[in-house]
Amino acid sequence: MPSPFLSRRGVAAALAASALLLSACGDDGGDAATDDAAPTEAALPSVSVDEQLAALVPEEVAEDGVITVGSDTTYAPSEFIAEDGETIVGFDVDLFSLVAQKLGLEAEFRSADFGSIIAGVGSGRYEVGVSSFTINPERLAQANMVSYYSAGTQWATRKGNPDDVDPDNACGLAVAVQANTVQVDDITARSQECEANGEEPIDIQQFEAQSDATAAIASGRVAAGLADSPVMAYAVQQTNGQLELLGDIYEAAPYGYVVPQAQTEFAEALAGAVRALIDEGAYTEVLENWGVEAGAIDDPTVNPTVG
Repeated sequence: MPSPFLSRRGVAAALAASALLLSACGDDGGDAATDDAAPTEAALPSVSVDEQLAALVPEEVAEDGVITVGSDTTYAPSEFIAEDGETIVGFDVDLFSLVAQKLGLEAEFRSADFGSIIAGVGSGRYEVGVSSFTINPERLAQANMVSYYSAGTQWATRKGNPDDVDPDNACGLAVAVQANTVQVDDITARSQECEANGEEPIDIQQFEAQSDATAAIASGRVAAGLADSPVMAYAVQQTNGQLELLGDIYEAAPYGYVVPQAQTEFAEALAGAVRALIDEGAYTEVLENWGVEAGAIDDPTVNPTVG
């Protein structure tokens, strides 16, 4: 079972249908997944600088006018590589770019292995981590976290559910999940329950990139898979009917920006910037552009209380 510190709710990525079946590329150490149908053409809304919030940004961050951001860019629609093979896009990217603008800065996203990002923020390699991190006690012990979105876990299977998958009784079935995620903990517990009841364990197939897990579902290599709710909803949309959602969303929790422990004022500045974008309507506009407005929040908070 992976460490809770390394786990992630906020895994994502779906390729367009043909790409899913032909070449599920993208892993934490290689090429990121691409998506040629992502809604990336809409211009970002214009936002003005809030000088009071900008004054809270540490000098070492503000001096070059750029916030360097660590992000695991294999998780559409949160953060992934566009079809040009270079540009990092996604709703996390658009939203944090506006957060940076509100502080008078630019956001520079850098692709990173997910498991290295929080440590990278702590060491100064990145100034912020933006990668659909679920806020949990283990992460709060390592960094400041600023809530900005909410997501739960969602299952998906091939259209028509040919294997008659029941998420509450998947004993004996092959199920795909992205490695180092909270979904690994979830499916492991379910498999252990199967064995405790004298049934076959779940064949848990872990993939380094969510794009590969999604491809395994679409191809029939596995019976089903589970990931973050916006991820699976986007996968269904992008696979042109090859997949369908299965069951209800459960265990919703906030995503958080990762900020060094010593920079609480910086975290407050980020929370204030998100709050301002909510008040101005730009926050909702970004989420609606990506079809993920169901996870909108109205109370961005530094280090919120979580279970």
